[in-house]
Amino acid sequence: MQNDRDALIAGLIAMAGFLKANSQIPISMAPVIIRAFPSSGPDDQMCAEVDQVAALLGTEIDPDNVLHGHYMTCIDFGPVRYEFIAILAAARIRHAAVHSYRDCIQTDNT
Repeated sequence: MQNDRDALIAGLIAMAGFLKANSQIPISMAPVIIRAFPSSGPDDQMCAEVDQVAALLGTEIDPDNVLHGHYMTCIDFGPVRYEFIAILAAARIRHAAVHSYRDCIQTDNT
């Protein structure tokens, strides 16, 4: 896992240096978001992992996202954001139910 982490960090640094050195290359001011997730498990275990990351970041749990079944914390660096998110069981079940009909409806294109 450390190699994946190191590769991501090296890639971000290389891209930032490339964009800084090549100001003629256009970029979007849309936010850049890095998302990470706890290991799959019961909600209480995933929430505990998010709590640990929040303590490391010095951040709080985002109460607005809890209402949607996402127990998360985040930190912003200008337009760059790091999010650590546990998608709780009820939200996963809702998502699976909604998407279970995905290919069942076909439109008449005539």
